[in-house]
Amino acid sequence: MQPAARSYTCNWCGTVSDGVSLTCPACGATINIAAIVTPTGWTEVPGRKDMTHIQLGKSSMQIEGLYVPVADFNLAAEDSVYFTHHVLLWKENSVNITMMPMKGGWKRAFSGMPIFMTQAKGPGHIAFSRDNPGELLAIPIQPGHALDVREHMFLAATSHVAYDFFNTNIWFSTKNGDDTEYHYPIGNFMDRFTAPQQPGLLLIHASGNVYVRQLAPGQSILIKPTALIFKDPSVSMQLHFEHPASGGGGFFSMLTSFALRYLWLRITGPGRVAIQSAFEPVEDSGASIYGHSPATDQRW
Repeated sequence: MQPAARSYTCNWCGTVSDGVSLTCPACGATINIAAIVTPTGWTEVPGRKDMTHIQLGKSSMQIEGLYVPVADFNLAAEDSVYFTHHVLLWKENSVNITMMPMKGGWKRAFSGMPIFMTQAKGPGHIAFSRDNPGELLAIPIQPGHALDVREHMFLAATSHVAYDFFNTNIWFSTKNGDDTEYHYPIGNFMDRFTAPQQPGLLLIHASGNVYVRQLAPGQSILIKPTALIFKDPSVSMQLHFEHPASGGGGFFSMLTSFALRYLWLRITGPGRVAIQSAFEPVEDSGASIYGHSPATDQRW
């Protein structure tokens, strides 16, 4: 009598495997570790051991290091990955690098983003890293699925993952004399990664610790804009200002409300949203708001 087949479903990416390996073969998350969920519903991303191995068809990828992790790809001759040029750490001579033009590149160049991505084709090893401590997220993208990622978070992706971007429509403007300044708390554009026909792997580098939450339809939370890592396309975004009133009331209270305000990003489900615990402060001089995107809410 043969033993019953084993199966293990990864808490992070949902991949079903035989559970023999110590890590998920698709994303590298440590197996048989119970999900750590905070009382408020945030799930901590499961840890990955140093030198975690991920199989990508004939190619493979290894996550090396824990403080400033490195993604070390061993590419087969027919496989390739694309990446932003500044994350390249080292490569073997056999790996060929070419420029990959971006769709709508000129529009994106005006917002300070690169016009090109870089593509590496095997065979051979090539490694990527971002000069910043944090977590390296390996996210399998299944056919027909998509993920929206805040700009500057992307590290690399396999060739089966398609890349596009869209306008976030999250902005506000302030005025100083005749000068109008526009502010984009999560950036003017956001990256969208999809897997049209075959599964692929997306790599994201986040700062600090990473937490994910599944929002129900109509459920919303407020997060700091620069804490956002990614979201499902079904999740909507809205700029939210809070002007705390002074306890004294009257004219002084109104002045205090304009001088002190909290800038939030309202995230509304259904779908997943991921945040990082280390995030940059949002630039807001406190000047009077002159204009804002339609997706904006102000409360006093």
